[in-house]
Amino acid sequence: MAHVISDECVSCGACESTCPVGAISAGDGKYVVDAGTCIDCGACEAGCPTGAIKAE
Repeated sequence: MAHVISDECVSCGACESTCPVGAISAGDGKYVVDAGTCIDCGACEAGCPTGAIKAE
């Protein structure tokens, strides 16, 4: 079960640096989580200043 980034994402990039497996990258207008790489640790969710990341 991967985490997802909602439209509340402001593309600040804080989540990308918190991901221990590099599953987050810049997408079109917001950051995206690669579900195949995500280990569901929640580090990105805790590091998001807008609360845009949730477990799917």
